[in-house]
Amino acid sequence: MSDTTSGVSDVGGPTPTSSEFSGESDSLLPDSAGTTETGSEMTGASKEQNPEKAEADLQAATAGGNAIGSDSLGSLLYSFAKKVVTVGIIYFVGYMGWSVAWLITPVILSVAREQWRSKSETRRNVAKASALANDKEVILARLGDLPAWVFFPDVERCEWLNKILKQVWPNANYFAKNLIKDSIEPSIQQALTGYKLNGFKFDRMILGTIPPRIGGVKVYDKNVSRNEIIMDLDLFYAGDCDINFSLSGLRGGIKDFQIHGTVRVIMKPLISQMPLIGGLQIFFLNNPNIDFNLVGVVDLLDMPGLSDILRKIIVEQVAAIMVLPNKLPIILNDGVPALSLKMPEPEGVLRIHVVEAKDLMKKDISVLGKGKSDPYAIVSVGAQQFRTQTIDNTVNPKWDYWCEAEVNATLGQEIELNLWDWDPGFPGVQNDDYLGRATVEISSVTKNGEIDTWLTLEQAKHGLVHLRLTWFTLSAEKADLKAALEETQLLRVTSMSTALLTVFIDSAKNLPQARQQSQPDPYLILSVGKKTEQTSVQMRTDAPVWEQGFTFLVGNPDNDTLQLKVVDQKTGNSLGNLTYILSALMEKKNLEVMSQPFLLQKSGPETKIIMSMSLRILKRPISNDASLDKVSSSEGYGGDSTLSRTSSIRSAPISAADSTTTEPAVSTGSFRKQESRKSTTSAIVDQMSIQEEPFILSTLNTAMMATPPSPNLSDHGTELLRRSPSTTSSAGSCGLGRIQLTIAFSVQRQRLLIIVHKINNIPLKDPTNIPDPYVKLYLLPGRSKDSKRKTNVVKDNCDPVFDATFEYIISNAELVNSELEITVCTQKGFFGSPVIGMQKLSLNDPEICSPQGIRAWYDLLPESKFE
Repeated sequence: MSDTTSGVSDVGGPTPTSSEFSGESDSLLPDSAGTTETGSEMTGASKEQNPEKAEADLQAATAGGNAIGSDSLGSLLYSFAKKVVTVGIIYFVGYMGWSVAWLITPVILSVAREQWRSKSETRRNVAKASALANDKEVILARLGDLPAWVFFPDVERCEWLNKILKQVWPNANYFAKNLIKDSIEPSIQQALTGYKLNGFKFDRMILGTIPPRIGGVKVYDKNVSRNEIIMDLDLFYAGDCDINFSLSGLRGGIKDFQIHGTVRVIMKPLISQMPLIGGLQIFFLNNPNIDFNLVGVVDLLDMPGLSDILRKIIVEQVAAIMVLPNKLPIILNDGVPALSLKMPEPEGVLRIHVVEAKDLMKKDISVLGKGKSDPYAIVSVGAQQFRTQTIDNTVNPKWDYWCEAEVNATLGQEIELNLWDWDPGFPGVQNDDYLGRATVEISSVTKNGEIDTWLTLEQAKHGLVHLRLTWFTLSAEKADLKAALEETQLLRVTSMSTALLTVFIDSAKNLPQARQQSQPDPYLILSVGKKTEQTSVQMRTDAPVWEQGFTFLVGNPDNDTLQLKVVDQKTGNSLGNLTYILSALMEKKNLEVMSQPFLLQKSGPETKIIMSMSLRILKRPISNDASLDKVSSSEGYGGDSTLSRTSSIRSAPISAADSTTTEPAVSTGSFRKQESRKSTTSAIVDQMSIQEEPFILSTLNTAMMATPPSPNLSDHGTELLRRSPSTTSSAGSCGLGRIQLTIAFSVQRQRLLIIVHKINNIPLKDPTNIPDPYVKLYLLPGRSKDSKRKTNVVKDNCDPVFDATFEYIISNAELVNSELEITVCTQKGFFGSPVIGMQKLSLNDPEICSPQGIRAWYDLLPESKFE
């Protein structure tokens, strides 16, 4: 305990005994009560040793008591005056007839601000105390927040490293200052311009005497190249920095800056010369936790909501420098090429499908009390962020949102999903309410290849979110492009990619002058499709050296191009451009070119740009030929099997009464729609193309008609025919007519498609009262309003044609337990809409998941059979 007691004394508290320390192990701050008690004991001891001094102390105490009495009288008068002023203000407000809101609102704002400041100050003080203490004190004082090496056996203590950091921290100050001034300041200036806040500049930067603290170190020794060393550091910084800045003529400062996260350090390449390591790559695996306190005139911004503008910008700029896929490279040996450290090295691409959420918290307040929410989700993979659309007024949103993220470190990186309730407010200010979060380790996705799961939201009272994640490795084989293109065509989502392009811009030579007798200030703009990137600006040079790498997701390498444009910063004039067709890269060895010069167009005759390019095809790590029985369950974390779609055609005798001549079925491996004759299904084929569904619809005389009948799918003994003649002469088993439907399910997109084609032979009981039929659909169980679908009304018709298409976002596990309720009604009725007939269909038939789905005639049954 000697180390512990000495450490606490250094912080400023007394030296506790072991019993006292065990009783106060939940706080690092000194105990004032303990100090008073110890002081009284020492005073008693001094009285016994020196009676004269004790008498003098007694007289001093008496004099102090008189002073305290006078202070008590002053305090009483001050309290009385304060009460009089308070009552007077209330009386004055009532006398003037003002609204009570003028009194309550400032009080509420003042109390809220004070509470928020108090919590922030307490949190920062505890963090500072933790940063100053050693591991032993942290363990004893904060048993619920132990360092990483306690929980993970492969994470080692590194007190020796913390001592070294403390020794070199004054020298590291200079490096950190230059990094902030050169890299972060220009980015913050540009970001604040979007909020009409100009003139941002750092005036003074003092990082203080408290160095960062490393909680633990993990060095990887498996599955690592022998030319590199990889280690993870649990970094925690809560220093006493003092940073002053000016913004729009106002002076302010940042104090109590804190940052906490996992930093990965890669040492490579290993060389045979001192210092044996060619360079470093330093980066955060995931977005770190950042907090700070604003001081000065801009302290007015340090209110919950308004301070989010500056806070958000600083976090984004830190992420843009050293949060994956961004890295901070440091070259330690001049013989190491910049390409080996600065060119991006992605391990793969993660395809993310945010399907839906359920049972979210209600954050909006309506007139009658709690309303619903307007939820949206933000997906974060390192510094990459994606935002879904906002679904208004619901706690069960269905987003069906797709995105793709580049992954640079499968071990350690996470997918973080944050759900918010959108609320109107000032742009850039966080007005939205938090609905919870969910995280998934990327290593679990790479292990299984694909995951379809419901996640329980953290930091929320209740709520679930449905995610589907697919992992793609990177292939240098040109032959893999065909399978990638077929998969994207199957998904029919235009934003999905088939390849990843990596570009490293080394330098340019012999750039033309943008102004007379002056060198240009060039920067380079790169674009592939809708994504645009930009290099840094090199001042006053015609031979800029950028040494920056970029990555682009490519939809189709056969059609896409890489656009390059060199621009002068001061004039905005173009200094040259280049268009590179990516199909040419497909013909190169290993689909790459390294450190090659390219002549710029519309530039000088000798103007060249030196760059490297690498194209990699997205490829599934495991086969996708699994059967439908292997479709993963979406009811928990166990759903990690390979998702696939197979054609399941059951052979059964075709009824002679309804048999028709058919043509051969469509091959399930084809992704092109069949050319059809002019018929009633042509409009449906076009409609499905608009919906971007991957189902193959054939004409009336192809595979849809060729499917034989199957056993009954309903619970009421109605024969369901698996073929679809254009008309039917039968009125059904109950004489209420028959309805023609197409039912199909996309496993890839988790969508159920229902097409209501037509109804034949509705009975005409009264020639003067011809029905006006329409169709209603519900998904069971739980006849909710969200599952209701309805066709248009067809006037005066016993054989109406609807050709209406409806969609439901639903998972595999929910599909097999669901039923489809079809109700045919007529709009002509004195009291509501009379029901003509009904049908209930179970959706657990495997043929629904086939590419063709099920297209058949179904008998309408009386409503009484379903009661």
